Amino acid sequence: MKVRKENSRIIRPFYDGNADPHSTKQYIPLSVFDKVTYNTHIAVIYAYRPPIPQNAILELGLRKALSQYREWAGRLGLNDKGDSVIFLNDEGVRFVEASVDITLDQAMPFKPSPALLSLHPSLKGVEELVQVQLTRFTCGSLVVGFTAHHLVADGQATSNFLVGWGQACRGLDTIPPPLRDRTLFVPRDPPIFEFEHNGVEFMSKKLKKDNYAIEDVFGEEIVVHKIHFTVEFLAKLKSRASSSNGNNKPYSTFESLVAHLWRVITRARGLNGFETTNVRISVNGRMRLNPRVPNEYFGNLVLWAFPSAKVKDLLREPLSYATKLIHDTIAKVNNNYFKSFIDFATHKVEEEGLVPTADMNKSVLCPNLEVDSWLRFPFCDLDFGGGSPYIFMPTYFPTEGMMFLLPSFIRDGSIDAFIPLFQGNLAFFKQICYCLD
Repeated sequence: MKVRKENSRIIRPFYDGNADPHSTKQYIPLSVFDKVTYNTHIAVIYAYRPPIPQNAILELGLRKALSQYREWAGRLGLNDKGDSVIFLNDEGVRFVEASVDITLDQAMPFKPSPALLSLHPSLKGVEELVQVQLTRFTCGSLVVGFTAHHLVADGQATSNFLVGWGQACRGLDTIPPPLRDRTLFVPRDPPIFEFEHNGVEFMSKKLKKDNYAIEDVFGEEIVVHKIHFTVEFLAKLKSRASSSNGNNKPYSTFESLVAHLWRVITRARGLNGFETTNVRISVNGRMRLNPRVPNEYFGNLVLWAFPSAKVKDLLREPLSYATKLIHDTIAKVNNNYFKSFIDFATHKVEEEGLVPTADMNKSVLCPNLEVDSWLRFPFCDLDFGGGSPYIFMPTYFPTEGMMFLLPSFIRDGSIDAFIPLFQGNLAFFKQICYCLD
């Protein structure tokens, strides 16, 4: 599949009628949750069958959505006090128009491979905070490659923006105004450091440097394997995971599936039984903080749970053991934990010279895992006027151990998992990935 990029330009917010845009000298400070997350662009790919509106309609809709979400049209930088901020300067987003001389069916199925990188702008060395690439196929189908900088917003907030873009393209005036109230995260006085955050969300610069040195040991090729879990399999998995849960509420499908993959991937890796392995799991603070933060909050509001186990225990004990570890660890990332984090990040990080542990530049996570769950994101709601997307998926991201979970575009409740593995572990993983023992 050869993608021909025909046009690349900067587009800026469109303010209806005589609306007077706000000053382009304003800025929004990064919150403690923005600063602790991944300092990188994230890319997602949507594919649409015809009829699809013309590029001009998608462009105007994007410009209208940017007038509500001005952060995306701004730039990251430092204010006069040296604080990290988003300048609301309306300098715009990258807009690329491209084409392919084949039909979408000829290009299908989209496999997780380097070919996907041609369907969206580069993620490296990018000044713009959002980039969009519209790739037209000869059958009239359209692939939308969207990239967004994670320091600006998390998946929930970015999804709200994308839905708003689709609404603007359809001529709807229902784009929900984003909530930007950073006073929600004011530290307590006096601060209460109730939990340990050094070594969890933060680490010393020296330790981070040492981790990169250890990674150089791995030289094996990494492949991304897509695996489909049917509704029937997920139901059996959930039942098996909850079998020892007594009269308590059954574990969630997410908890059960992550526990299963943790065990299967650990077995496929062939790790030493006395080694410790953990899973980094995102926890949305909107529903954890008290008072609850509305879903319209724009920015990052995510921390992580780190369930951990010895390899020998993880593989020897039943599935319910790993599932309970995951459930209990997630439950502990509650209101008290989030507020302890706010206090620590405000008072201790700079004082102790700490840096975030969140890092998308590592290529190997072994013996650990990370799961990026996109199961709750409203992919099907991104409608430009021709209906819901035919396909949605992450771009090619070959970091060993970093899994992406998405609702299948079959839309029957099944789940697709994108799992990067060492080439030498792939065959065994395929052999055991559907085993319930």
